[in-house]
Amino acid sequence: MLGRFLGISIHAPDILESLAFYERLGFTQAQVGDTWRHPYAVVTDGRLFIGLHGYEFPSPALTFVQPDLMPNLERIEALGIELAFRKVGAEVFNEAGFTDPDRQMIALLEARTYSPPQRRPHETSQLGWFEEIALPARDLAASARWWERLGFVVAEESDEPWPRLGLTSDSLDVGLVATGHLRSPTLVFREPDMPARIRALAARGVEFSRQLPRTLDPGEAALLVAPEGTPLLLSTG
Repeated sequence: MLGRFLGISIHAPDILESLAFYERLGFTQAQVGDTWRHPYAVVTDGRLFIGLHGYEFPSPALTFVQPDLMPNLERIEALGIELAFRKVGAEVFNEAGFTDPDRQMIALLEARTYSPPQRRPHETSQLGWFEEIALPARDLAASARWWERLGFVVAEESDEPWPRLGLTSDSLDVGLVATGHLRSPTLVFREPDMPARIRALAARGVEFSRQLPRTLDPGEAALLVAPEGTPLLLSTG
């Protein structure tokens, strides 16, 4: 129903500063088109695409491409979901958006807004494998039921290091985490050798946040915060 996952769209007040941050971590730029009037850029690790926009909007937004947009908007509204915005017509780039029960923005576009670089999904950045976006949720079960109506499937449930439900789809995994453990939507990267990766990044002068959740072992995990405020969690599991 949502279409193909395009990427995480983020408001970046200083796009060049954010670009430098991600490129230092091994992300590369994708070629963007002229879809938007505001400045924007896209970076990727081969699996995850992050859109950096010089335009203020509810951020981050989980962005999907749905070529057959109008009929799908009708199906979404038939589920009782109210659209937060709708921009459709012959003279505009068709797009729409709505939020989940915890106000996470989901955007649907009629077409891709960038050209992927010649980089394969297994060619990860220095952060390793992008696992999921973790979303704080007040009621895990209720949020999971909401996402299931959109085509996601609950794949796992755990209590460590925090209460969590893992949802999967054909193009994006979402981790619903009980409110209070994460301050905001967080990009999660997982690798068995993450402690070594963290040490290597620190040796290169990469600064980690001191706000690592208390339930995580600092010997096994670390937190980065991008210039635009995006948290990136590095963990072994």
